[in-house]
Amino acid sequence: MQKIGEPVLTTDVQNFFENVNINIPESEALPELRESEASALEIFDDEPLVELKHPLVKTLNCYWEAGWENALAGCWIRKSVAEKLYDITEELPERWGLAIFDAWRPLALQNELFKAACEDPLIPEELFAEPSSNPVAPPPHLTGGAVDLTFTVDNVPLAPGSGFDDITPAAVACFLEEIPGFNRDFRRFLYWTMRAHDFIVFKEEWWHFEFGTRRWGALTGEKAKFGVTSPFN
Repeated sequence: MQKIGEPVLTTDVQNFFENVNINIPESEALPELRESEASALEIFDDEPLVELKHPLVKTLNCYWEAGWENALAGCWIRKSVAEKLYDITEELPERWGLAIFDAWRPLALQNELFKAACEDPLIPEELFAEPSSNPVAPPPHLTGGAVDLTFTVDNVPLAPGSGFDDITPAAVACFLEEIPGFNRDFRRFLYWTMRAHDFIVFKEEWWHFEFGTRRWGALTGEKAKFGVTSPFN
């Protein structure tokens, strides 16, 4: 069985920026991050999923590359979320771009990941919630409104202090706030770049951002709008 956290398709931020002539834009400290109980969906937006395609957006297909049985060799997301990501890439400094670890995720893959997490003694039991098939309380990635990502520089995907799907405390978005350096500056720049385009971060995972989902609604006070969807409808 595959293991959570494979494969590694990124380069360490600290090592990378020690060897290139480029600066990370200065950003404010991260605010206090929180989680709020998400309400059931009341409205359902039928906005379509689109496949992510942009010269400055690199799709890594992590689960496909790692050989997960139910992974797909493509990257889909809600149309408005894709447009926000394209806007972000076009506003980034020269040489910067985005790398997408994962976006829309089928329920079968969610269940596969959950089973693997449950069978791995190194993963805390509370770290992964059992995926719900309830249409008014879907997992974020099943809605097409959640995206796992990082920045690239010179088309190199970068990992600030931990990799994608890391299961240690280093994955927490604010873990590095008291540790000055390239990794902290990178996380701050990523957070504020995404926040400027109305995304919210999942505080347990620096790479996970959402728009239009139930968590997004709970944290912004807006009405969540994205329910279960599929690119194959």
